[in-house]
Amino acid sequence: MHRLRRRLAGALLCALALTATGCGGATSGSATGTGSGADSGGTATADRVEPLADTPAPKLPVTVRSADGRTVTVRQAQRIVPLSGSLSEIVFTLGLGDRVVARDITATFAQAAKLPLVTRNHDVSAEGVLSLKPDLVLAETTTGPDEAMQQIRAAGIPVLVVAPAQGLSDVGPRIRAVAGALGVPAAGTELTKRSEARIAAVRKDVPRDTGSPRVAFLYLRGSASVYLIGGKGSGATSLLEAAGAVDAGVEAGLTKDFTALTTEALAKSAPDAILVMTKGLASVGGIDGLLKIPGVAQTPAGMHRRVVSIEDGALLSYGPRTDQVLKSLVTQLYGDGAR
Repeated sequence: MHRLRRRLAGALLCALALTATGCGGATSGSATGTGSGADSGGTATADRVEPLADTPAPKLPVTVRSADGRTVTVRQAQRIVPLSGSLSEIVFTLGLGDRVVARDITATFAQAAKLPLVTRNHDVSAEGVLSLKPDLVLAETTTGPDEAMQQIRAAGIPVLVVAPAQGLSDVGPRIRAVAGALGVPAAGTELTKRSEARIAAVRKDVPRDTGSPRVAFLYLRGSASVYLIGGKGSGATSLLEAAGAVDAGVEAGLTKDFTALTTEALAKSAPDAILVMTKGLASVGGIDGLLKIPGVAQTPAGMHRRVVSIEDGALLSYGPRTDQVLKSLVTQLYGDGAR
């Protein structure tokens, strides 16, 4: 979700933090409306990660190249603090979750639920992180504020910055980057192969005789009156294309990551279905509330109540659970037409 964070680091991220802690709603990945297929695997997508069968033994120290251009030497990895849910997911799935001592607000899977919350995306507390005495901090290129990250580095803590996730092709590189820093490169290779094979298996089962539905990715935070439509660079395009769909925002010529949602933008994109994050949908009052947003009810998606809902922390993570996200998307888009 790096581009979403970068462009919307102000009001949007504030809204995200607020709703992630205070907004209830539908079970993630659940089918929504009469046009969606039931998704029996949605809860698993949201709630748990699946570690590798064999727990790897880190071989440290290692020196690796960080995405910010720095060279980082990791001597220990007994107390790890990942500063994003996506990075937490990778560490846990590699089988090293017992070494993680804190979580970001976007780490929504069950195994991380009891960890202390020390950061909210861009709102990193250096004091909170350092109080846990970490020996390795994992960060995204958009993690901040810069002052907090500098303070963590100044304390002598190795900080590995991982290149952002933009699409399906980033799943393997991100896994391998984290695994390399943890001294378990073989496990990283194994997890990459597993993840890519599972994604390929889902793609193989995408219905080919139903046409290519136009899907608009909407970012909603009703509590902050944030209503946006995704365009080029939103992060959803790769996922939609893998599901045999067309990104309606991109097709309509929206060149920004996110654009304020207007009746004109909706009319131009004319989506057959709408993709939303689960908490975002809950924040506007479910499908009935979504249809009250000007212009939504007049789209083909609105007229058929065809809404796909995926759990916030999983949708754009592009990591070990992306095959489940893609399967949920396919199932909800095509219903009985999906195998």
